[in-house]
Amino acid sequence: MSNLTFDKILSLFGQNSISLALQEPLCYLTDEQRNELVANCHTESYSRGTSIYSEGDDAPECYMIISGKVKIFKEGIAGREQIVKMGKAHDVVGYRAVFAGEPHSASAATLEDTILLALSRTYMLKITHDNSRVAEFVIRSLARELSFSRGRSVSLSQKQIRGRLAESLLVLKDKYGYVGGTTTINVRMTREDLASLSNMTTSNAIRTLANFAAERILDVDGREITICDEAKLEKISRLG
Repeated sequence: MSNLTFDKILSLFGQNSISLALQEPLCYLTDEQRNELVANCHTESYSRGTSIYSEGDDAPECYMIISGKVKIFKEGIAGREQIVKMGKAHDVVGYRAVFAGEPHSASAATLEDTILLALSRTYMLKITHDNSRVAEFVIRSLARELSFSRGRSVSLSQKQIRGRLAESLLVLKDKYGYVGGTTTINVRMTREDLASLSNMTTSNAIRTLANFAAERILDVDGREITICDEAKLEKISRLG
């Protein structure tokens, strides 16, 4: 897209997000800073399964997700992926590297067709220097992300396979919600991605999903996963 204006940027996210998700940080901008934003951003469209950036790439910009879903992952031994973060509409990805002044420490790819608002590193550094409320928002976001990552690190290292997969499914539920009027998680992931999110092999993820289905905790239909007994899933996750 071209010829962006601030109002057009807001409209890209939908009316509901203007009063909710975009209350921070865009509402903190002065008129001059809004004009600077328009001059330092553009939109990018990606199809499902497309790389946004790779581990080791320079970070000239970060990205606010307009629509779609994104996975952030690191590549381990023998090329095995480990998903470390999931992104949805209104989340910002790639900003750690921008503020650290370092290459990306992980890779990002789309889980479905996705539209991003790319924000230049120059603008992000300037706006956080000039606007203390935007800086507070960024610091708070980084702190929350660090807290979540620490908790997941402990869970993935200490829980058994059933506990790890149960927790991952609850993380997906909390992140993406349910498909309207159902208890079907509103994201379609491959078994490989579920395994990567849960720090297990694909065969273990497939086997554990089948066990959960046999126990009537889940209903699995291809990539659609419906939670039938959320209380039991939470108990499995809690007990590890």
